[in-house]
Amino acid sequence: MNTLILGVGNLLLSDEAVGVRIVEALGRNYRFAPGIELLDGGTAGMELLEAMASRDHIILVDAVRSGNPPGTVVTLQDEEVPTLFGRKISPHQLGLADVLSALHMTGESPKRLTLIGVEPESLEPRIGLTPVVAAAMGEATDRILTLLASLGAPAISLCEQEKAERAREGLWRSPI
Repeated sequence: MNTLILGVGNLLLSDEAVGVRIVEALGRNYRFAPGIELLDGGTAGMELLEAMASRDHIILVDAVRSGNPPGTVVTLQDEEVPTLFGRKISPHQLGLADVLSALHMTGESPKRLTLIGVEPESLEPRIGLTPVVAAAMGEATDRILTLLASLGAPAISLCEQEKAERAREGLWRSPI
């Protein structure tokens, strides 16, 4: 299995950061099967091309405007995902649409593409999620974990000692 869990978002725009924060929490709290990679993509665009190329599955985690109430978690599959980028909420989504197009043109598109999105309440310049979006992180995380389990690659929850060791050693880093 060659799966990328990619969190994207701008940490300076409140709820826009939810995708990055979810992937950070996954990295701090779970151990993943070989072939499952976590990546904080931040607001990168074409810089993600190599990381996203030729994957079996990309699970994209992001803030999305779906027209639902703030904090609503949505899941989109395959062809539904690029359609969403027509209603972009931030500059990085244009970059992701470009990356997906480039991957398609080079024959390196993921076999499967899943978007786990959270409806933002605020995109104001501010560090930190609103309470309603922070509360939705649990549901979004559960959807990712359920998806991985359905693929035969369940994540293993770390014990408190392992979590403390990871925090102390700084094992969660963005490679970009």
